[in-house]
Amino acid sequence: YGLPVYVRHEIVHNKYVVESLKAKGAVFVEDLSEVPPRAVTVFSAHGVARTVEEEAAARGLPVLNATCPLVTKVHNQGKRYMSKGRALILIGHAGHPEVEGTMGQVPGPVLLVQNVDDVAALTLPADAPVAYITQTTLSVDDTKDIIAALQARFTDIQCLDIRDICYVTQKCQSALRALRKLA
Repeated sequence: YGLPVYVRHEIVHNKYVVESLKAKGAVFVEDLSEVPPRAVTVFSAHGVARTVEEEAAARGLPVLNATCPLVTKVHNQGKRYMSKGRALILIGHAGHPEVEGTMGQVPGPVLLVQNVDDVAALTLPADAPVAYITQTTLSVDDTKDIIAALQARFTDIQCLDIRDICYVTQKCQSALRALRKLA
C-alpha cells in the first residue's frame, strides 16, 4: 500500500512487533481523527466499535481489519446472546481497546464486570437469563473468581467455552508462573 500506514491502537500487545512496524513506517494513532484523508488504516487485533467502522467508511478510509478471530467470535456470541433476550455481562478491564470494541459491537447494553465486587453490585435478579463473555486477553486465572461469582449468583447463565480466552495470553502467563517458581 505504500507508506505511511496508520494503525488504530497498538496492533498487538507486543513491544517488539510495534517497534518493528514503527521502524518500517507504520503510524500508531488512538483516534481516527489523527488519520489523514484516504490514508490506509489498520484496525488492531483488539477490534473496534461499529461507530469506528462507520466513521472510517464515512471518511472513505481504506481499512484493513486485523481483528483477532477469537475477538470476532466473542463479538458474534455476544450478539447471539442478546438476540435470545439474555442480559450480557462482559468480564474485562474498563478502557481496554478490546472491551471498548466489544461493547461497541454488541447492539444493546453490556454490563462490564472487572472483579467479584462488580458481580455483587449487579442489580439483575438471580433468575434473570444472563450470559457472559470475556475479554480474550485475560487469562483463565484472571477470570476464574469472577466466573465462579457469576455462576453462584445466577441460576440461568450461559457462557462461551473457556477456549475463547486467548491461548497465547494463557501460555505466556503460565510460562511466567513456571519461571517464577524456578527463581
